[in-house]
Amino acid sequence: MTSFREPLERERNAGRSREAILDAAERLFAEKGFAGTSLNEIGLAAGVSRGTPGYFFGAKSELYRAVLERCLEQVRMAVRSGRDRAIASQEPAEVVLAGAVGEYFDFITARPNFVRLMEWEALSGGRQLRDVPPHLAAAREAVAAIAAELGLDPTGPGAGEAAQLLLSVIGLCWFPLVHSGTLLGALGIDPSADRFREARKRHVIDLVLHGLQGRLTAQRALQGEPRS
Repeated sequence: MTSFREPLERERNAGRSREAILDAAERLFAEKGFAGTSLNEIGLAAGVSRGTPGYFFGAKSELYRAVLERCLEQVRMAVRSGRDRAIASQEPAEVVLAGAVGEYFDFITARPNFVRLMEWEALSGGRQLRDVPPHLAAAREAVAAIAAELGLDPTGPGAGEAAQLLLSVIGLCWFPLVHSGTLLGALGIDPSADRFREARKRHVIDLVLHGLQGRLTAQRALQGEPRS
């Protein structure tokens, strides 16, 4: 009787039912994509009746959008908390940036569903992401955070430099996660191994810091500033 009672109790609690549906939808959309997932499957995986996902979210597209919004809001909150810690630490820019890169790497490696959802979106042309507010806010806040951490002007050329740096960090961190079953497998690398993840994180941090130092040195030379 317990197996039947638990889903019924969950349906009586709207908040818990909604979160259970979002959790199940996130997992299934990440595994099978939007087109390959049905509301019936989501209801079954969430432990609620088949009609409950539609009751809470309406169409499947609206549920998918809600999943994306929740994931991207988590990214936005992570950016904010990381920026607050960076400002409070009063460490040099290089130390702050190294910490931010490490935090971002840990964030996405702990959330494989988020990475898969973004890849499905990339394959579909990002149609759903274009109108999701947290997506725009997260990107803008991440660029602003990097600009602030490095002392760049967020309204001038510094914004472009911060955006380029953000793209580099994302690309370096995402590639081994996206290609865990393709290139990494061919190289005999297990992307889930703690040793590999720590080595990869250190490698990305070193690349970002050395590349940044080189660009800053070059910019100072062009501007006629003395080298530090």
